Amino acid sequence: MEINREKLAQLLEKELELFEKKHTKSKELFEQAKSNYIDGVPMNWMVKWAGSYPIFVKEASGAYFTDVDGNKFIDFCLGDTGSMTGHAPEGAVPAITDRIQNGVTFMLPTEDAIWVGKELKKRFGLPYWQVAISATDANRFSLRLARHITKRKYVLVFNYCYHGTVDESFITLEDGKLSSRTGNIGPQVDPTETTKVVEFNDIEALEKALEPGDVACVLAEPVMTNIGIIHPEPGFLEALRDITRRTGTLLIYDETHTMSAGPGGYTGAHALEPDMLTVGKAIGSGIPTAVYGFSEEVAQRMKGLISLEDSDTGGIGGTLAGNALSMAAMRATMENVLTDEFYERNIALAERFSDGVESVIKEKNLPWIVKRLGCRTEYWFRETAPKNGGEAAAAVDFELDRYMHLYALNRGILMTPFHNMALISSQTKEVDVDYHTQIFRESVESLLESSVVQA
Repeated sequence: MEINREKLAQLLEKELELFEKKHTKSKELFEQAKSNYIDGVPMNWMVKWAGSYPIFVKEASGAYFTDVDGNKFIDFCLGDTGSMTGHAPEGAVPAITDRIQNGVTFMLPTEDAIWVGKELKKRFGLPYWQVAISATDANRFSLRLARHITKRKYVLVFNYCYHGTVDESFITLEDGKLSSRTGNIGPQVDPTETTKVVEFNDIEALEKALEPGDVACVLAEPVMTNIGIIHPEPGFLEALRDITRRTGTLLIYDETHTMSAGPGGYTGAHALEPDMLTVGKAIGSGIPTAVYGFSEEVAQRMKGLISLEDSDTGGIGGTLAGNALSMAAMRATMENVLTDEFYERNIALAERFSDGVESVIKEKNLPWIVKRLGCRTEYWFRETAPKNGGEAAAAVDFELDRYMHLYALNRGILMTPFHNMALISSQTKEVDVDYHTQIFRESVESLLESSVVQA
């Protein structure tokens, strides 16, 4: 399929003009913000939206939000999983509010910690846990502990993986050679000195990388997400578990995005057996928190390795980790929001979303695909499903992504800015999903009518 870039640029320009007409107040605020924030935003990735500038949010509830210009949106981004529960979920807000009114951080535990620990064991199967502020921290701390336990130098990740801003994970394969990933700003250490990287679903390469016995751990999502949803091929996760055990390598599953698969993430849904597990974002209804868990064997190996005297200087955790507000938010979220009923309803709606997009792709005879993981779904400009990150990255079309996102945004739909991902919350309705299908069809027709896309 060929894309006429000149005509695509013309369509994009028209949508940008419409965007600026609809978001004058956001533009005013964005210009004001430039006085105090680099690039006019409090966090760098907030610039990566389809419009001329980010829209400023006024309020949100459930699956919807309103911006400062009064425009209302169906939110399929949901904080890129951070608000997978929906904004201000009714099952969690009362407990969060009560905790705020009674103190949020003490460097001491509360009774909520007991309930949360038991629930995490029930959902994920690992008996021991620690709490962090973000999934990035949970991953970072897990890598440090894995190196400490095994006394090995390297970690291994999969090409184009997603593990937050963990330094060791910003590494890719370029023509078969290891390379620091594009955009990796000022790494403390070149990741090629700390990390091995292979393609997902490549058992032979995995075995070769782990054979020397110098890798402390494999850090992996059981299903790749941020480069598109890439499912493991039959037998791959079993081989991953077998090879890591045989080579004495710890296996860490990052369930931060794959929590969309079920109450216990992909690990719970498929009875996986990691040595360690990390998860953040959604489990606190948007309150910053994360956890990392350990098997009985790993916990036993950890005991006695960190003295009481050094427990505050080991580079693990911080004064806000495990705070009372995070614990209250996790308890309320797991007890009342991320329930079996939540997933049953939302997965069915995600199937409807995927079916709607696929129907348009089939109707218009486009070489595109749709992939789904629980209540998470994505479409890609590729004819066949990629089996690894390298194949998926090769299909990325930033300009086409931007046009599709902006077309939807101008008509009241927010998609995740980094990729064509949609999440379903318990407040998302069938009519919202069907409206997306309508707008997706219209955006495709605009491309075809303008001869942008030529099969």
